[in-house]
Amino acid sequence: MDVPVAISAFSGETLANTGIADIQAVQMATPTLVYNNTVYLAGQIAEKTAGQDIHAQTAEVLACIDALLEQAGSDKSKILRCEIFLADLADFAAMNQVWEKWVVPGHTPARATVEAKLANPQWKVEMVVTAAV
Repeated sequence: MDVPVAISAFSGETLANTGIADIQAVQMATPTLVYNNTVYLAGQIAEKTAGQDIHAQTAEVLACIDALLEQAGSDKSKILRCEIFLADLADFAAMNQVWEKWVVPGHTPARATVEAKLANPQWKVEMVVTAAV
């Protein structure tokens, strides 16, 4: 039986859980959840570059994704799906410039990009990733 494993990006601890309810009890939002050889990342946002341009924020978000995938025993070449939320679709082309330099050629994931009002008005991009281990 596969048991979900929550990986805290802040403490580096691995916590075994018996179900989703237990994960929610650990903290409000688990940054990384591994289940059945699949990595699920919570929405990643730009904390350090909040308020800066879309290039800086996208680079920070992608770096966070790299770090979380590495902690889970995966990497960007194994991303299956990426959901991208932009505060303004006018930033789509500029975000793609950073994305295209980052993504592994031949390993581009299924992707959706939508315009959304993000929780912090200084955030321009948020990304949610699902990857194989």
